[in-house]
Amino acid sequence: MAASQRRRDYAIVITLLRLGLRRGEVASLTLDDIDWRVGELLVRGKGARQDRLPLPVDVGEAIASYLQRGRPRSSRREVFLRARAPYDPIASGTVASTVRRACRRAGIAEFGSHRLRHTAACEMVAANVPLVRIGQVLRHQSLQTTAVYARVDVERLRLLATPWPGGAER
Repeated sequence: MAASQRRRDYAIVITLLRLGLRRGEVASLTLDDIDWRVGELLVRGKGARQDRLPLPVDVGEAIASYLQRGRPRSSRREVFLRARAPYDPIASGTVASTVRRACRRAGIAEFGSHRLRHTAACEMVAANVPLVRIGQVLRHQSLQTTAVYARVDVERLRLLATPWPGGAER
């Protein structure tokens, strides 16, 4: 595998893992979605939703490395392009196959790209990030959905949940 494809694949995987994005959100990222000066990423999600997320340094470095030393020359505005001509934007299926290929290279059981979204949620729980904030990062409309992604025991979730206004303390 060429170094340019390894850079692309790494940037894809770290973006999925650190930001908890969906595969389609990664595939549709454009150069205009990255605000390097502010350190933010515009995510175009489900239902035409648009959210700005902080761009972690490691994700920004991986994307910058791909853009500078791996991305084929193209007038396309999408960040991630196919590794072989024609250099069209990647499809969401390419994001999924990139994760499976990374698993094989690492010698671990294959899993899908969506697992990295769950992993991001679990990492935030382990770092004691409040459940409400995890839901904001994952752009969930329901804390119940976030709790499913977080996959932790109820007692641990209770520590992270915001108390109900006017409710009794437990």
